[in-house]
Amino acid sequence: MPGEFKTTDIPKRISLTSQVFAYIRKRMETGEWQDYLPSERSLCDMLQVSRPTIRTALHQLGKEGLLDIKRGRRSRLSKASKPPRNFKTRVVGLISHEPISTMPPVSLRGISRMREYLVEQGFSTVSLVCQHHSAPAKLRSIETFLRQNNVLCCVLVSVNKEIQQWFARHAIPSLVLGSCHPSVNLPSFDVDYRSVCRHAAGVLLRKKHTHIALVLPNSGIAGELASEQGFHEAFKPHHGAGELNPVVVRHTGTARNITTRLDALFNSDRPPSALIVAKPWHVFAVIIYLLKHGLSVPEKVSLIARDQDLRFSFVEPAIAHYQFKSDMFERRLSRFIVKLISQGGLSREPQLIFPDYFEGGTVSLPPA
Repeated sequence: MPGEFKTTDIPKRISLTSQVFAYIRKRMETGEWQDYLPSERSLCDMLQVSRPTIRTALHQLGKEGLLDIKRGRRSRLSKASKPPRNFKTRVVGLISHEPISTMPPVSLRGISRMREYLVEQGFSTVSLVCQHHSAPAKLRSIETFLRQNNVLCCVLVSVNKEIQQWFARHAIPSLVLGSCHPSVNLPSFDVDYRSVCRHAAGVLLRKKHTHIALVLPNSGIAGELASEQGFHEAFKPHHGAGELNPVVVRHTGTARNITTRLDALFNSDRPPSALIVAKPWHVFAVIIYLLKHGLSVPEKVSLIARDQDLRFSFVEPAIAHYQFKSDMFERRLSRFIVKLISQGGLSREPQLIFPDYFEGGTVSLPPA
């Protein structure tokens, strides 16, 4: 009868196991894994699901004859599940030293838009966070990651010198999202942190500040080293002026360590009257420290943020910082990754982008 309700009309709920099953099977069909699947632990990290869920999905794939499963060993692809030998992989690897979700908003939005574009073009992305302490362990994890996922090319997100050198040495198509170390010759795309920090220090010098500190992570990443270089370059025209006291404060990134380093800085014989702070979340840690110690901004201490965060404009006074117009960063990053995929490589000339300075209200003359 017209309008009659049937139980078959009710939308079916897809279980998490079914979703995992479909995801793994799809990637097996497209040739993104060769011979063996990643380990159960790697699949858990990749898909953010429990090991029992992974095992149930693998068991179902085994029942369908797509996997050869042996206890205590990684699951091997059966002959029926392997793609033709002339199949070209469509996987882009993202390798970083920290989870992508913790990166500065500009980088996070750029990576998110890049991944969306790749999906639209039929590509998929897989991520690896290199959190091992030793360089050999990091490089071994990268080799395993590349072999298991059979990637077409890689985006290296603010990785250290050893990883950059490894990719250059093995001639693996890649783009450094960040700056290259001087000894590395790879395509790169980054904010011009050297010029940003030189400009920020210049702003404070023109406001008659003489004791200025640059606060940034002690990561050894090329962008942080470029920041230090630009910061010191701002003082070169004033060489010989005995009053100037530029200081670089390196920290581990934790609130406790930032507090410890600031304690040493402000308890010194020459405490700063101005700060330039890298990383948005560190800016707020620094401001809370200053407020707790009665150092109001900008009356007692002026402050400029090196990076961009939407929240900087929604506080009073607005925090001085550097920002991009619209989606400039995202569009340029997407164009670079398209060229990398289509051409198999990019120009080695560093591609740098300089943001606009937002004056805000956190910079003033030093206290009398």
